[in-house]
Amino acid sequence: MSIPVIDFSSYSLRKEDVSEEEMLGLSQQLKAAFTEVGFVFLENTGITQEEADRVLDLSHEFFLQPDELKQPFSSKKCVINPNHGWLSVAAEKLNPCRPGDIKESFNLSSLHPDIKWPTDGLTDFKEIHTSFFHRCKELSLRVLRLMAHSLGLDPEVFLSAHRLVGTDGNSSLLRTLYYPPVNYEEVKEGQMRCGEHTDFGSITLVFQKNKGLQVLGLSGEYIDVPLIPGAILINIADLMQRWTSDRFISVEHRSLLPDGGDSETRQSAAFFLYPDNETQITCLDGSDKYSPVNAGFYIKECFKAVAVEN
Repeated sequence: MSIPVIDFSSYSLRKEDVSEEEMLGLSQQLKAAFTEVGFVFLENTGITQEEADRVLDLSHEFFLQPDELKQPFSSKKCVINPNHGWLSVAAEKLNPCRPGDIKESFNLSSLHPDIKWPTDGLTDFKEIHTSFFHRCKELSLRVLRLMAHSLGLDPEVFLSAHRLVGTDGNSSLLRTLYYPPVNYEEVKEGQMRCGEHTDFGSITLVFQKNKGLQVLGLSGEYIDVPLIPGAILINIADLMQRWTSDRFISVEHRSLLPDGGDSETRQSAAFFLYPDNETQITCLDGSDKYSPVNAGFYIKECFKAVAVEN
């Protein structure tokens, strides 16, 4: 199995319109990828490698600071939004059967004016992360439009359920991740950088700085995800699979410990698109394959399930 690569230039963020012929071609390619693999690479989206690198480089500066300087921005201290802010190493275990993941992250999940942002030595941290959040949002909505088109649905079926992205009525987030050097003498049995899991919401956009991600193939074996400069990796998440009654598939993925020595690090960023909190997710084909679920409640419970109590 390989992950398909699609040229998205005809519906790039640099373009205002897309022809019906181009829409049909793109939507059919996406449908094939999301029904057979669950993942796809998009090239020429309008979001450049330079934009992604700027966010990753700035977040890297933040992660390299001592923990005491990052602590004021901990998600545990964010009263406005508990999913916004810094999470320390092993603060999550995405596979609940394993020890805490050897990664740390910073979540942009709220644009509330009273949110406290890192500033010390980190020029334009808020502005750069916020701008990238909006760029990811716009690309995600274009992908949703194509996904609806591929299933013969009115695009508003998906778009109307994501109108509040960037507000307190929606939990979508931009997450930058840092996988630090690994001390193998301290690693617990079964511990990974990121345990096997599926994502929670609608779709996820992934920006890789280094290799290390693996995706579960149809054969039941994990495959290494290649690094394609400038391309964005996009995958289906759980609520979208429920919504489409398994037409689009949400696939397990993970990040193993490095095999290049304990000094090897990894960076990535992911934009997790979720439906608006009050959206009721019901099977679009009218079946009862999945029972209806409130998106906000579902996402909240997923976060609770992966959190490590310190």
